[in-house]
Amino acid sequence: MHRALIGLALIALATADAAAQSPEKRGGVIRGEVRDPRGAPIRGAVVGVPGTTLYTFTDGAGRFRLAPLAAGEIRLRAAAIGYTPASATVTLVDSTRADFTLEPSPLELTPLDVVSTKVPHFGEAAASVAQVTQQDIARRAVNTVDEAVDKAAGVQVLNGQINIRGSTGYVQGLNSRVLLLVDGVPMNQGDRGGINWDLLPVDQIERVDILKGAGSSLYGSAALGGVVNLTTRDVPTGIHARLRVTGGAFADPPHPEWRFRNSTGLQDGVDVSGSYGTEAAAGRLALGARHSDGYREQDERDHWQLAAKSRWQASPRTRLDVSGAWAVDQYQVPLSWCSRGECDDRGQIYQPFKVDTTERGARTDSRKGYVSAQLRTVKSDRFAWQARGSWLRTHFADYRRSATEFSVANRFGIEVRAEAHPDVARTVLVGGEGTFSDVDSDIFGTHSQSEFAAYGESEQRTGPARITAGARLDYLAVDAGSLTAVVSPRVGGTLPLAGGTLRASVGRGFRAPTMAERFVHTFAAGFEVIPNPTLRPETGWSVELGHITPVLGAVRLDAALFWTEARELIEPQLILVVDTVTADTTAKIQLQNVTRARIAGLDATLLAAPIPDHLTASLAYTYLDTRPTLAFRPTHLLTVTADYAPGGTGSAWGIGADFRYASRPERIELEGFVDPRRVAVRVLDARASWTSGPVEVRLLVANALNYIYNLVPETLAPVRTITVTAAWSY
Repeated sequence: MHRALIGLALIALATADAAAQSPEKRGGVIRGEVRDPRGAPIRGAVVGVPGTTLYTFTDGAGRFRLAPLAAGEIRLRAAAIGYTPASATVTLVDSTRADFTLEPSPLELTPLDVVSTKVPHFGEAAASVAQVTQQDIARRAVNTVDEAVDKAAGVQVLNGQINIRGSTGYVQGLNSRVLLLVDGVPMNQGDRGGINWDLLPVDQIERVDILKGAGSSLYGSAALGGVVNLTTRDVPTGIHARLRVTGGAFADPPHPEWRFRNSTGLQDGVDVSGSYGTEAAAGRLALGARHSDGYREQDERDHWQLAAKSRWQASPRTRLDVSGAWAVDQYQVPLSWCSRGECDDRGQIYQPFKVDTTERGARTDSRKGYVSAQLRTVKSDRFAWQARGSWLRTHFADYRRSATEFSVANRFGIEVRAEAHPDVARTVLVGGEGTFSDVDSDIFGTHSQSEFAAYGESEQRTGPARITAGARLDYLAVDAGSLTAVVSPRVGGTLPLAGGTLRASVGRGFRAPTMAERFVHTFAAGFEVIPNPTLRPETGWSVELGHITPVLGAVRLDAALFWTEARELIEPQLILVVDTVTADTTAKIQLQNVTRARIAGLDATLLAAPIPDHLTASLAYTYLDTRPTLAFRPTHLLTVTADYAPGGTGSAWGIGADFRYASRPERIELEGFVDPRRVAVRVLDARASWTSGPVEVRLLVANALNYIYNLVPETLAPVRTITVTAAWSY
């Protein structure tokens, strides 16, 4: 494995040396616009030169600028999700212009893969990749991005914990087998390894790319089950401003016996951003605040956020991006619902809208922020290198009658990588990454964890087929102790067939135990949770076989069979501990490595355009089978989405709906010790929108049928919520 990584590095360095010895004459830049047939700008379209390091994205006005470029004939390609890609050949001497008109094609899937290879390229991915566009986020009128990600095929979010193809399940706040990236920078918490979905305002997110399956060959720890990459909006040229205002109301409990207040719960929020930019430099600042009365007793919350981004084109070949955000949440903690005798139960066995009076007044103060800087230099159209540094800080304090708990964690990261294109048919990527995390907590202790890694990947086109192979070597150390080495290889490929594309991949993923999992000492569900410093990394081999094909011209099917053989999975276990002094036996919870588990199933998505240019629909279904039966994994997960534009694509009015079904989980953690009450999920969201110039108004009725259900034990899921969002852009 070491030889393979060294070989890939030598190839990239040789290519860089060749590029340096044979410099190309720079011809200048290509500017242009990407629009639809109506003349409306297409935002976030990618424009690039296939098989090279040269690519860019359009801004909110559909404009792009591509540089540096060699003089001569240049073949450009433009693509955007929901549109047919287009190509053009231009002759460049100094500077020139190239405009594209993309025809709507609702069956067009993700035109650019940026998450499964780290090197953006056109064409189908060797692994399953889903994308949530800025339009998807906007039309659903959500306040946090996880509310939009939850509608993606094969994805379920359980109280903020993302579960891709059954990889994670649910363990409150202690782990995530999915890695979150912001513009390619890892953002999982340094202590608990979880994800803060409200770290960034949704208005600043351009799109979300979701890699399903093991991604550790490039991304390392936490990418055992998948990777989610949030791409923030670029800062455009000129002066721009945006104001977004939201207001909404929660439904009352459906039965008078469950009432807990005499007024309707409300929520509101405001986000404002402004930017100024030239082609050389630009900056943006965004501020926002939200308040919610909540839909349960003791559920009020306040949120404040600040986000900023800047870019500096230091030279035609070098660009520096610096971004950051800071968010503060202060909220009451509903904890688990009230059972008979624990509150004013009004004769009911349980009260899902109320909390146990012994923990009344519980609240949490959560603060988190990050700063990252990324430098990219394009040496030639065949070679580029990139470096980044980042700092993520999280701080929470839980205030309860029974105990007060806190944790402060920092995660520092650096990465350097080189991208080489020896020829138009081959791409080579090599890099190194380092991460240092520390934690100071009364429940996790004071500890640190270091990770060092080297990785490499090569992609080769052979005729119509594309083969990708790579590996990553990670070294892990806790409290500067002995090193643990983990190797994560991956091989994949795509092959166009008559009317479709076949893809296959096999790779190894892993997740290092978080410091919270190793050292946590607290109480949960009435049990003492004790540390386990001997936890080992989780590992798993993932295999996928997928196919994308059109069906009857108006439908496109993307289906995949997946199989993961996981070892050493970390799950909470109820154990009996004998006191060495009194010889008493006590039941306690400890996180332990489960010997082995199999996760297999089918993931399929149907895209349809029954009425072209007016009605689009999708049906996503995931069948999951686990052995042994793992907790919080529904066997069936179904999402149906439909959107109708009366006046066609780009019309002022639009309506839509999302329906989500998840079968009742066969098993939950601590079955028999917590309330086992759970039902299948059947949730319908309805929405409508109106746009006129710079003004847009959106209506969302979430859980329109006011279906009462819970995703995790003793915690009521959101009731019907009506939200109106109005935005003005300049």
